[in-house]
Amino acid sequence: MSEPGLACCTPLTGTPMSPEQAEQVAPLLKALADPVRLRLVSLIAASAGGEACVCDLNDAFDLTQATISHHLKVLHSAGLLDREKRGVWVYYAVRPAALSAVASLFDTAALTPA
Repeated sequence: MSEPGLACCTPLTGTPMSPEQAEQVAPLLKALADPVRLRLVSLIAASAGGEACVCDLNDAFDLTQATISHHLKVLHSAGLLDREKRGVWVYYAVRPAALSAVASLFDTAALTPA
């Protein structure tokens, strides 16, 4: 099986997606469909150096650290985030290839007349 987050191949407007491609892409879209997770990706991507510590992300939400950690785990499992443990904290970074793959799904160039 290919690495999560890197399954997208062609835009939805190009050729019809195979059942296998749809199975690989759906978890990415499901992970991003939650407002908290979407904000987490945005906060991490906008952070200095493109990474953020869990300790910094907790302050942006009125949620427990356990809940934030759960959402980060979902994003990591979907292949959207990398993580690195430093001491007692975990730092997260957005995987550019995964976001590019998701973005390529919505490339509408094929709909524009030449």
